[in-house]
Amino acid sequence: MPNDPLPPQLTQLARAYGVATEYWDWQGAHVTVSAETIHAVLGALGVQTDDADAVSRALNAVDERPWRRMLAPVQVSTLGTEITVAVHVPHGSPVTVWLELEEWGGKRMLKQIDKWVDPRLIDGSLVGEATFEVPADVPTGWHTLFAQIPDEEPATGRLVVVPSRLQLPPTVQRHGASGLMNQLYSVRSERSWGIGDFADLAELGAWSARGLGCDFMLINPVHAAEPTPPMEPSPYLPTSRRFVNPIYLRVEDISEVAYLDAEDRARIEALAAAARRANDSDRLDRDACWALKEQALRLLFAQPRPPRRQNAFEAFCEREGVGLLDFATWCAFTRAYGQNEWPEGLQDPRSQATEAAREEHADEVMFTMWLQWLLDTQLATAQREMVEAGMSLGVVQDLAVGVHPAGADAWSLAEAFAQNVTVGAPPDPYNQRGQDWSQPPWRPDRLEELAYAPFRDMIRAAMRHSGGLRIDHIIGLFRLWWVPAGRSPLEGTYVRYDHDALIGILMLEAERAGAVVIGEDLGTVEPWVRTYLAKRGILGTSILWFEKGEDGRPLPPESYRTLCLASVTTHDLPPTAGYLTGEHMAIREELDLFTRPIEIERAEDEAEREKMMGALRERGLLSQGEPLDGEEGLRATVEGLHRYLSWSPAALLGIAVPDLVGDRRAMNQPGTSDEYPNWRLSLADPDRRPLKLQDVIDSRPGRRLAACVNRGTHGN
Repeated sequence: MPNDPLPPQLTQLARAYGVATEYWDWQGAHVTVSAETIHAVLGALGVQTDDADAVSRALNAVDERPWRRMLAPVQVSTLGTEITVAVHVPHGSPVTVWLELEEWGGKRMLKQIDKWVDPRLIDGSLVGEATFEVPADVPTGWHTLFAQIPDEEPATGRLVVVPSRLQLPPTVQRHGASGLMNQLYSVRSERSWGIGDFADLAELGAWSARGLGCDFMLINPVHAAEPTPPMEPSPYLPTSRRFVNPIYLRVEDISEVAYLDAEDRARIEALAAAARRANDSDRLDRDACWALKEQALRLLFAQPRPPRRQNAFEAFCEREGVGLLDFATWCAFTRAYGQNEWPEGLQDPRSQATEAAREEHADEVMFTMWLQWLLDTQLATAQREMVEAGMSLGVVQDLAVGVHPAGADAWSLAEAFAQNVTVGAPPDPYNQRGQDWSQPPWRPDRLEELAYAPFRDMIRAAMRHSGGLRIDHIIGLFRLWWVPAGRSPLEGTYVRYDHDALIGILMLEAERAGAVVIGEDLGTVEPWVRTYLAKRGILGTSILWFEKGEDGRPLPPESYRTLCLASVTTHDLPPTAGYLTGEHMAIREELDLFTRPIEIERAEDEAEREKMMGALRERGLLSQGEPLDGEEGLRATVEGLHRYLSWSPAALLGIAVPDLVGDRRAMNQPGTSDEYPNWRLSLADPDRRPLKLQDVIDSRPGRRLAACVNRGTHGN
């Protein structure tokens, strides 16, 4: 039954906070959001809507909010654009406004312009609005605005000037780039401690640059996980998006190993031998791996550091500041008190109780900070080695949509996250029941009040040692699907964000890092969003199976977008050989993820794949009547699909590492957790036997497949 019409004032209030009261679903049907959902989402934004009077008061508060402070907390403008700044002061009071630039310093006085705005009565006093002009020649950067009335301390606000467009690196502009897409943890070498690490990343990356001509290595998010078991297996549900999981450290590459005495060296070798026995298992056990690696790391932490390394460590801690201290404190408390129930007072990172407990656990805090420094060093080394091997971009990191609701970011940045709601996705063709990702969303209003500093710091950290950054579900910078606590994903709604500000800050940090930005823009997307991202120089994502023309047939590769990362598959689908043999259908049937009869689903899936096979035959990439079953037929089809992709103008072409070796198993089934071993499978051969990094390097079919994306080859 349709929902009852919303009261007009509730609708107005919802829109003032960017909360959608209606939307169109994946089948094109118009949906009116229920009043219960609107009330719950507004409540998560701290808005009282208990009755009509409360709604009226909330509307008035929204209207008066800009008038209650002299300067807005932040304004984001585009380079070369002249903007104005509104300043609110007691009516008739003179005010002086100036700008201090970030990079070169210096003070620039701003000129008031003649613009009359009627004063307003706020709490019994008249407040006036003065308008000042910011010239168009202010450079990009994080600048500070000041406004001062006589005999008062100046008020401050941020002015962030961002590029109008990101430019691709010259080599990518001229020739495009190809690279590998790697679930880092799943590709282990003989030297790994049961899980792929940053040394494996460097080795695979350098080999792919020299042996395959690759320009980049896109890896899964390496965000921090829990410091104690159980460790969340999904790299897309981290405790922090700013910091890194120490499970990716290579113990033997830490300099202090050289200073160990014979006894400690033997202990580390024994731990390594125990950990390496897991390299032959097809299931990854992060908890067991970390238990052994942590023991070794604590032995090394106890070793005195030479002055040169101690100075470098201290400089890292100073640069990372309060953010690192908070993260390390959360890790220390989690080790001491568990992941759930902490002593009273520790829920507030700024409380006196927290300060006292931090001092009590100072050594544990320092241990976590040291781990983060090592990770920063080893990732920097991997990036340097890959670029020296010939890559034009090197590491491309991946930024998850959100964080664990009980994690470090949710604790240290609690004021920036909404409570009693989670992020998810509405129903779509691949998960018709919708999804709840269990992550708390950013509050748009709080991000603005914080001048987007948490977002900036997160982006800056991810780009520090990278040639690019993939933004998972980049649509979340425009709007996110909020699901009220206790409700199904079907009962959620969209909440809008200031995309101009978020995308602009993303571009500013990318320009400074010299990095490309790839937006994962799959799923339910408003059509104008892709156009907007392209105008700003941000790449989209094109997956071969999803690229279709208006007639429903596969889109000719020549019609693909130029500004995109194009690939045959993605981590949310099985490897290509698995997709061709229906692995995704078998998983979804077994897990009861279909809402329609399986016969209909299978028929549609087979019809879609046959359309793609027809396109390959038309372009001479498959022979008429060529069998697609058996390893040779599958390999020929996988190569044909990649050759087809290579004819696109896409700036970046990606090859999934599992496709190099014929792996079939899906790494992840969206919308599930323990029902399927998501993110816990090793790289495997067609018979599902575990493979190692050397097997990838030695794979002749892998070399042939990589050659299929050679940009010098053109189709008929």
